[in-house]
Amino acid sequence: MLAFRARYIFPIDSPPIRDGLVAIDHDRIIAVGPADSPALGDFLPVARDLGDVAILPGLINPHTHLEFSRFSRPLGSRGTAFSDWIRLVVEFQRIEREYLTSDGGKQPRSDRLEAALQAGFEQSTWAAVTTIGDIESGINSALRHVRPALLRNRSLEFELISFLEVIALKHSFIADAFGFLKAALDFRYKDASTQIRLGISPHAPYTVHPDLLVRSAILSAERRIPLTHHLAESREELMLLRAGRGPMVKMLEDFDVWDPDAIPFGSRPMDYLRVLAEADRALVIHGNYLDDDEIEFLVQCARWMSVIYCPRTHAYFQHDPYPLAKMLSSGVNVALGTDSRASNPDLSVLADARFAATQHPAVPPAMFLQMITRNAAQALGRDGEVGTLTPGKFADLAVAALPTGYAADPYEMILNPACTLVATVFRGRFVHGAQKLLGNDELT
Repeated sequence: MLAFRARYIFPIDSPPIRDGLVAIDHDRIIAVGPADSPALGDFLPVARDLGDVAILPGLINPHTHLEFSRFSRPLGSRGTAFSDWIRLVVEFQRIEREYLTSDGGKQPRSDRLEAALQAGFEQSTWAAVTTIGDIESGINSALRHVRPALLRNRSLEFELISFLEVIALKHSFIADAFGFLKAALDFRYKDASTQIRLGISPHAPYTVHPDLLVRSAILSAERRIPLTHHLAESREELMLLRAGRGPMVKMLEDFDVWDPDAIPFGSRPMDYLRVLAEADRALVIHGNYLDDDEIEFLVQCARWMSVIYCPRTHAYFQHDPYPLAKMLSSGVNVALGTDSRASNPDLSVLADARFAATQHPAVPPAMFLQMITRNAAQALGRDGEVGTLTPGKFADLAVAALPTGYAADPYEMILNPACTLVATVFRGRFVHGAQKLLGNDELT
């Protein structure tokens, strides 16, 4: 049993607590409140005073692609056309994933994938992220057994929701692609645990035939697992849906995957939202260009559908202003994700929250913390276990050194760049920062 005292506790589901205490028994939170509360009197004598810090729930990154975590900078340059950036991504994947054997065959570069995953794991832990929603590509290639093997014997310091990505725009490819997806799910279920969970990711409207999306949503409902879908991400995508033309058509033709009959003429994101609503839980990734009626549809489905806004990726492509205030005020469950290091300089959701706060001054500071904790947990279907400092939930904590001075709104202190993340606790155990924070590593 452990107890930590701090200048501020941010439960998220209740107001910040000045001079607060969090008590933990094994991997669960058992008490939260003011340090001088009579109800916490038994814990106070044994509590470790962490000093001028804030304790928050472990942060949650509901959308990233860890396979790109070794990048030192995003692909392309700021303002790169989206279709041109996808070409860079595909070329990178081709080079990274395969090498020629002596007999002329090709094998997956498992060593490079392992290095990228390890880099992503470490960067996430340093950023106090304790729950990650990662897109796992390559399930229909020679890579399909590589990632499970890399994870099987690894002691993870976070919870991983691995979304198995399926791609097939041509109707003739649907059966094989869906077969690979079901086989991958069946194969991976034996590895599922409290730290590794599964989801599915029919990638995007320009890579997934509408019939495949329908099958994926039904499969999500049958297996009771979450589904992610990149949607309304760029104006190029909207042009493709509406008129079957634009830069994406040329890109898909060059990749030899274009099917002019796959997407009905005059389509729009609403057509895809209606299908996604049939999933057990759906994460709409980006949603940069949703119309008012599409936002209203998301409000009606907010209990099981969420939008994942990736602020710095959004800025990297210089998209139109994001309708964050409208979504939040309407009742859409919005969470923040980092996307990957192919479009973002790092994997810190707190950095994305701080950036978003500068772009959306009308949104209250508290909301930005909610979008990387409670809202993100709801998006992933994990709000019963993580996302708030609530007795009974997992003891996942983020510890941040507070800046000097006073802020009328305590949430402003966390959004201040001078506030630095110094430690991460996962399931009641320090996985980062114990030595610096406590002067020892006995709690790791």
